[in-house]
Amino acid sequence: MKNLILILAAVVALLGYNSLFVVEEGTRGIVIQFGKVQRDDNQETKVFEPGLHLKVPFFDRVKILDARVQTLDDAPDRFVTSEKKDLIVDSYVKWRISDFAQYYLATRGGVKAQAEALLKQKVNNGLRSEFGTRTISEIVSGERSELMDEALEQSSQTSDDLGIEIVDVRVKQINLPLEVSNSIFDRMRAERTAVAKEHRSEGQEQAEIIRADIDRRVTVMLADAERNARQLRGEGDATAAKIYADTYNKNPEFYAFLRSMDAYKASFSSKQDVLVVEPNNDFFKYMKNQN
Repeated sequence: MKNLILILAAVVALLGYNSLFVVEEGTRGIVIQFGKVQRDDNQETKVFEPGLHLKVPFFDRVKILDARVQTLDDAPDRFVTSEKKDLIVDSYVKWRISDFAQYYLATRGGVKAQAEALLKQKVNNGLRSEFGTRTISEIVSGERSELMDEALEQSSQTSDDLGIEIVDVRVKQINLPLEVSNSIFDRMRAERTAVAKEHRSEGQEQAEIIRADIDRRVTVMLADAERNARQLRGEGDATAAKIYADTYNKNPEFYAFLRSMDAYKASFSSKQDVLVVEPNNDFFKYMKNQN
């Protein structure tokens, strides 16, 4: 009898445990009964708010779904503009569940990865449609907000069958494909190289002009200096000649003596000098004994 009571108590406890379920804050719960989502008398999906709730044990299966706003931030995708130019677009989507029963059925039992894959496809279709009607210049110059708003509107219209509400669609970054970027960078590099060569050529031309001007000025300055030097030398020689002439006029005999002394000094400056002259030559006039 005691064992029977223990068994009954265990069964009651098990039934009680399986009859209760808890919905955490930020989530919602739906009950699946015999493979169908449980609905109320108005055929509306019964959505269980956060708290403690009852269910039929062993027959009802509870699916807890995240009711918060989710972020879908996947890898960048390639889009084509109206100019048939490729762009790599990095975007993200803010979304949340609006119809829990529809979401559960459309995503293979509420699988988030399946929901995001389907949602990304719909959002990309909206973005692809909007990018396809605009040029790169229009996209970059200021129509990005309009593009995102229209993409949001298109995506929202097609996401109802997933039971999802799209809160926002944003484009984070727009880049050119790598091969196009490399081509553009190569062209820009070539253009900059050509400009640099042109500047270097102009600089060398200006350097040659400046160098030629400096050489011309140096030549003129040297010529002027040489002319002035010759002029000063001529003036000096004239002054010296005048001084010599004045000196000679004042005392011709003394002047002749000095000139002879200078001649002697210049002639006998080296011990190896040999001078052949007649003894009575005027050269030795002042070397003779004059009484």
